[in-house]
Amino acid sequence: MNVREFFELSAGKWFSQKTSQHLTLKQSEHGKSDLAIEILPIDNPQVVQLCQQAGVEPSSIWGGIKYTWKGTLSWDTQPQNATTPQGESIAIAVPDAPTANTGKFIYLTGGKSHVSPYTLGDDNALTLITQTDNIRSDERIWFESDNVRLRTTIVTQASGDSLASFYSEIRMGGGKG
Repeated sequence: MNVREFFELSAGKWFSQKTSQHLTLKQSEHGKSDLAIEILPIDNPQVVQLCQQAGVEPSSIWGGIKYTWKGTLSWDTQPQNATTPQGESIAIAVPDAPTANTGKFIYLTGGKSHVSPYTLGDDNALTLITQTDNIRSDERIWFESDNVRLRTTIVTQASGDSLASFYSEIRMGGGKG
């Protein structure tokens, strides 16, 4: 599998369940969300704009992806602490070489662009590492089957506080699976 095939397999509507543990605070967070992943062609205006912002030639990528999500999160088991996160992100994968399984993942969320090096391993798991001034995020995504996707993330703040999360996602339709 290559990066393009990985993202094409990700296309569709997913039901996602999340369990997180704030390691420093020793608090749990639970959530569920609806996630939609759409493949965008290289001539999509949002993909072209992101390429321009990142200084990437659109012909060096195969296209982009658009993530949208809406869900609920709650701390421990107290419904009064529930929030409703939602959002959208546009991303492109820029391989190091045309057939490389390494490169950079450039995405735009909330008006800010971010760059994450990626590696697609021999086990077909995608690893993304995002580093900002205050936060480092290590994310691993893999498919248990065409219709079951799993993710883990560890987010570490400069202060040393950490959040570990596990996601299980089940395809609800609209993709290749």
